[in-house]
Amino acid sequence: MTVSTAPDLEAIKAKQQQTWASGDYHEIATTIPIISELLADAADLRAGSRVLDVAGGSGNTALAAARTGADVVSLDYVPALLERSKARATAEGLHYETVVGDAEAMPFDDASFDAVVSVVGVMFAPNHQRAADELLRVTRPGGTIALASWAPDSFIGDLFRTTAQHVPQPAGLQPPGLWGKEEHVRSLLGDGVTDLRAERRTYTFRYRSPEHFVNVFRTYYGPTHKAFAALDEAGQERLSADLAALIERADRLDAEDAVAVPADYLEVIATRAG
Repeated sequence: MTVSTAPDLEAIKAKQQQTWASGDYHEIATTIPIISELLADAADLRAGSRVLDVAGGSGNTALAAARTGADVVSLDYVPALLERSKARATAEGLHYETVVGDAEAMPFDDASFDAVVSVVGVMFAPNHQRAADELLRVTRPGGTIALASWAPDSFIGDLFRTTAQHVPQPAGLQPPGLWGKEEHVRSLLGDGVTDLRAERRTYTFRYRSPEHFVNVFRTYYGPTHKAFAALDEAGQERLSADLAALIERADRLDAEDAVAVPADYLEVIATRAG
């Protein structure tokens, strides 16, 4: 008889922390700030309001929120990314607080924030329900929860599935892409929110070639970086070839000197129930 065991989510989280600390996610983040800017506008962040950026990384969303005049706190569990975030804020003449912490156990009082936002961040928390409960807990009644999460049936979902064919993910773990499905987010937030609005948007990754795309992600994007590191030379060549083929299929330019790869994500704006 086969006995199934639940995944050790705390061990997985520790491994994820090491993954996101590897490479240099900032190099990827600097290409996608428009997602954060659009979310900040869609969430109608207000000057003087208190805003929490969850899994804020190197600062895209904290910067977008700070530009609205909000009082911002950015939380992440990778200290080096928060240091980069602070340096970027200083360079732009903006100010916000950074806090090292876990999205599943945030070090804030209940109802501490007028708005809680996360861009392709909280979606990677291994315990989806616990992370969602924390988003609800720290948002005041009538406040806003705003999320942007990669769609599982678009390019980033295909990227993770292709990678998992070479380096399997832990059994029993909920895929992060579920946060890119409206019904899953509605189920997680449940009666804790009202007026949930979801819109599918598209970001386009732009690189010089499929090989350039693969090399950038292999070098800087933690999950891809770690996947390559787990393989021998032959395995790395196979993964590189499969990722390049995926990019070629997804490319909408059909040009020799550049690629443009659309990647859909789900933007969610919800109001915390009173």
